[in-house]
Amino acid sequence: MVPIIDKISQLINEYYIDPILHDSGYNIVNTVTWAIILGICIFGIVKLLKRMNVNITDRLTASVIPFILAGSSLRVIEDTGMLEPPVSYLFITPNIYFLVFFVTVIFLIIAKLVSRSMNKDFEMVFALFGCAWFIANIAYLLHLEDIVLPWVPVFVIVSASALLYVLYLVFDRAGSDILKNKLNLSILGVHLLDASSTFAGVDFLGYYEKHVVPAFLIDLTGTALVMYPLKLLIFLPVIYILDTQFNEDEESRTLKTFLKLVIIMLGLAPAVRNTIRMMLGV
Repeated sequence: MVPIIDKISQLINEYYIDPILHDSGYNIVNTVTWAIILGICIFGIVKLLKRMNVNITDRLTASVIPFILAGSSLRVIEDTGMLEPPVSYLFITPNIYFLVFFVTVIFLIIAKLVSRSMNKDFEMVFALFGCAWFIANIAYLLHLEDIVLPWVPVFVIVSASALLYVLYLVFDRAGSDILKNKLNLSILGVHLLDASSTFAGVDFLGYYEKHVVPAFLIDLTGTALVMYPLKLLIFLPVIYILDTQFNEDEESRTLKTFLKLVIIMLGLAPAVRNTIRMMLGV
């Protein structure tokens, strides 16, 4: 019995604990595990928002964006090395997602109370809290570090925007309105930002990819340019499936909107973190 327990403990340390303690990235085991946990959490969060009488709409999605930016910039604070263990462990994936979610829910409750008492738009108040948090993080980061590579955010934004515009024209000329939906456009946009940040970091600045599949493909091809077709091959079909298979009733459409928000988060969070890190030379 003891050798079995030791073996299980060794596996847990190797695949789950050590990647957090050493911030060494992902492996196939913890990647699948985090994906399963995310899937379970999605349905739990949808139910939580319903209980809080928060409608899952495009406006709510837009109001959550500042909190994604805040979470990403918070992650960069840990990247600077200013936080010491065990506090620093809270700011490493997947722990930081739970931390940011907890803080976001608190701001969500406060925003509902404030908007009700002041007769203000709830989503606007909620977004302002997120913006304030993001600005505070950026101010602290600029206090800690200097901007050493100002071209990085310009390159990331311009390259992603240019490719997104070309894709929009291609789909429009082909008679498809899939990218005329703002959330669909946002999904491709943020994931192209992620691809651009990875390309800049890996090919130009010597960073390396921590996720399993992208790292394998980058090693296979010898360039992070592979991130662009990878993103399109994954998310164009995902968008099509969501738009064609989740329209049966109001509950399905609500879940579709929330899933799109999650997909935006999964692209925007690493894109912002990568870009800020490189800009500050962290």
